[in-house]
Amino acid sequence: MRELALNVLDIVENSLAAGAKLVKVALTVRLCDDFLSICIEDDGCGMDETTLAKACDPFTTSRTTRNVGLGLPLFRFSAESAGGAFSIESKRGEGTRVEATYRIGHIDRMPLGDFGGVVLQMVTMNERVDFYITVSDGEQTGVLDTREIKEILGDISLTDPEVRAYLKEYIQENLVSVYGGKL
Repeated sequence: MRELALNVLDIVENSLAAGAKLVKVALTVRLCDDFLSICIEDDGCGMDETTLAKACDPFTTSRTTRNVGLGLPLFRFSAESAGGAFSIESKRGEGTRVEATYRIGHIDRMPLGDFGGVVLQMVTMNERVDFYITVSDGEQTGVLDTREIKEILGDISLTDPEVRAYLKEYIQENLVSVYGGKL
């Protein structure tokens, strides 16, 4: 993967495959501290200790269509290669939490990419799942909570063209603008 936003999408797809009903994505950017954190947390089926121990092994996957799973190993590699850290916690029946941190100025840090576009895709392509997405720069925080949006919309779909256009603008103004959109 060439951008971190695609890593986020891949990990969220894992959450969806694990039956998550709520997925939380937190992006924290502190330019003055040279710090970037991406945390994805879900309430899916979680993993037992044996599966968790093998989760970052590229030759371990729950998919039946192929014998490799590169999402978590690549996410881990991207963080550790950029002077950061990686952690994964999971409990069977409770969910999983994955966090990767980066030194923003590190030469090997991949660009964040189109985080706003990934958020829009996640939210509109998975209406049966709730998303709670936060972006923070330490001083201000942008929040997108699909539970609130769905309550306001009632029976109107998130894929409705007018709703999708509104969400795109909302994400750009309230999430991407927090960190300036240039990472």
